[in-house]
Amino acid sequence: MYFVHLGAGAGDQDSRANFRCGFTEFIKKKYDNKSKVFVVEANKLNIEKLKFCYRNYKNINIHNIAISTKNLEELTFYYAKDDAPHFQVCSSDFDHVKKNYPNSDIEKFTVKSFTINNFFENNSINEIDYLSIDIEGLDFEVIMSIDFSKYNIKNISIEYLHLTKNQKKKLISFLTKSGYSYCGFGYDHNNFDYLFCKKKIFWNRLLSKLIHRISIKHYKILNNFLLNN
Repeated sequence: MYFVHLGAGAGDQDSRANFRCGFTEFIKKKYDNKSKVFVVEANKLNIEKLKFCYRNYKNINIHNIAISTKNLEELTFYYAKDDAPHFQVCSSDFDHVKKNYPNSDIEKFTVKSFTINNFFENNSINEIDYLSIDIEGLDFEVIMSIDFSKYNIKNISIEYLHLTKNQKKKLISFLTKSGYSYCGFGYDHNNFDYLFCKKKIFWNRLLSKLIHRISIKHYKILNNFLLNN
């Protein structure tokens, strides 16, 4: 199986997250000797933690790069001092960081960036069993840029917290047209992700049209309905 984790943070090594990361836990649960894992994290301060996180696993490819909408030698990232030690809200969008930490000093660094399609091509990735996208402010732009005619991705988990209602609507429409159905919560342990699976499920597709209109409370009710039907 092929796993791709975009925006891995410190994996399951962040004390402020109670040493939990839903997708990292999912990878370790599903992992076998034939698995290949691609882990992408822009913040170099987290790379050693990720290496420690996967120290007992083979075929782990850890990349200290950014995934964005452009291939750049240097892309500026921002993080808040108060978000130490692993700076989970680390983004190329200054306003996104400032919104989450309005009273903190903001630091910055530069890192090489690739488009998601270019990253797949550079690493000879054509088929992916599980893709997780949590890249703090660029989730929508990046997923909308995926060339689904070239890459076969079976399951996509994407953070929805920072999406506007209009972005949610466009995202669901785009993925539905690309052959996906909304399948409830993604792999984030806090249930902050949408899950889309590459299969056509009529009721799921119909109900997914409501997602951008409803509150988080009713969203959870909707997901429970889908899971039980």
